[in-house]
Amino acid sequence: MIEVGDGSAFASTAHPASYAGLAPATRASGSSIKGENPARRGNKQLKRALFLAAFASLSHPPSRAYYDRKTAHGKHHNQALLCLARRRCDALFAMLRDGTFYQPPVAQAA
Repeated sequence: MIEVGDGSAFASTAHPASYAGLAPATRASGSSIKGENPARRGNKQLKRALFLAAFASLSHPPSRAYYDRKTAHGKHHNQALLCLARRRCDALFAMLRDGTFYQPPVAQAA
């Protein structure tokens, strides 16, 4: 949290994810465009903290369901954990932006 501060320096949820190195990076050179890969830049301490928090949250049923959905779509373990870490980064930014505590989403009636 010391690295991010109050979050006012970031305009959208994509900015803190990029700052942490969780946003995918496209490598391009001329007409050669490589695929989306995890960024090697960014704040390594923040990325590691979010990655470890995502790993620890696998025992939490909604987080586990999200992880299982990502692996069902063909992502490997580390890729699915990075997706979960990005989701946690987005939630963290929303809490900082709104000045609120985490509220789990309420299940809506069908």
